[in-house]
Amino acid sequence: MQEDFRLIVDLVLVLAAAAAGGLFASLLRQPVILGYLLGGMVVGPAGLGLIKELIQVETLAEFGVAFLLFALGVEFSFAELQKVKRISLGGGGLQITLTIAITAITSVAVGWVESPAQGVFLGAILSLSSTAVVLKCLMERNEGRTSHGQVMLGILVVQDLALGLMLAVLPALNQPVEAIGMAVLTALLRIGLFAAGAVVAGIWIVPRLLRYLAKTESKELFLLGVVVLALSIALLTEYLGFSIEMGAFVA
Repeated sequence: MQEDFRLIVDLVLVLAAAAAGGLFASLLRQPVILGYLLGGMVVGPAGLGLIKELIQVETLAEFGVAFLLFALGVEFSFAELQKVKRISLGGGGLQITLTIAITAITSVAVGWVESPAQGVFLGAILSLSSTAVVLKCLMERNEGRTSHGQVMLGILVVQDLALGLMLAVLPALNQPVEAIGMAVLTALLRIGLFAAGAVVAGIWIVPRLLRYLAKTESKELFLLGVVVLALSIALLTEYLGFSIEMGAFVA
């Protein structure tokens, strides 16, 4: 079977499984995104293994997640996040630290891992949440603008920023202290660059660009500009060591 046609078949299978899973979850009064995940597990490599062009489907899924986070980000206000920044920073930092510490200690004591560094790596993985899943659940329950919804969003932002730090530090755990220090410094520099770039773009660049596109009175051109903006910022955050989801959400 030709690869192009095989990809179309895989997409149809994925969409059908997602629709069936979402409907099943809805009948059980559960979040539909849970049904989407279960549907994907059934037809994916961990289930029946019906998907053949796995890499291509995963690439398209990355686009889908980016656009989902972009749409959700449009509905959130960073002014509201300012009100819960203290509890988000403190709670998010404490949650990540405790999860890594408890997981590392437990895994070493039980014998799940061979070294403390592996325990820290496992704890780092478990300390992170799925931004797309959590935000989608909040929107489905109409809790995105509630106080606890804003706190959860703030914690997700902290986790995404921590991901950049983890990606720099974890590979250097078995290296000398100087290497770890340099990795931390590099990660903090990237976080600073990202924050500064987001502020500059949000105040001076993006609004002017959108106003210019709006003046053309072309819906297609405006939509194309917004898509390019979302994907460009998502790719930039990926290059800086953060997640594509965070970049799309910030955009």
